[in-house]
Amino acid sequence: MLVFIRIMNAGSLSLQKLTIMKASILIKVFFVLPLLLFADYILMAILGCTTCLFGLGEEFYCGSFCLAGKIILALSAIFFGYLIFPDIKAIFKLKKHGASA
Repeated sequence: MLVFIRIMNAGSLSLQKLTIMKASILIKVFFVLPLLLFADYILMAILGCTTCLFGLGEEFYCGSFCLAGKIILALSAIFFGYLIFPDIKAIFKLKKHGASA
């Protein structure tokens, strides 16, 4: 019976952490960000349909509707930045304190 012993040094541990963090960032960029943008799109579509139902005119769409869209998009960007900031900070921290080979 063969027994495999895996010897890990500090460099391989930091490499594993870096790989996991990169995967986390990729999941957030390619899964969470599109879901967030889709939710923004649905919210704006519902808002537009509702205001059309109430008969609001062009002044609303050129003013308040655009302002509401900008606010919703800005809040989504801030939320996404809040989600991804710890991962980016951790990657830079690992690179700064990386072990020598």
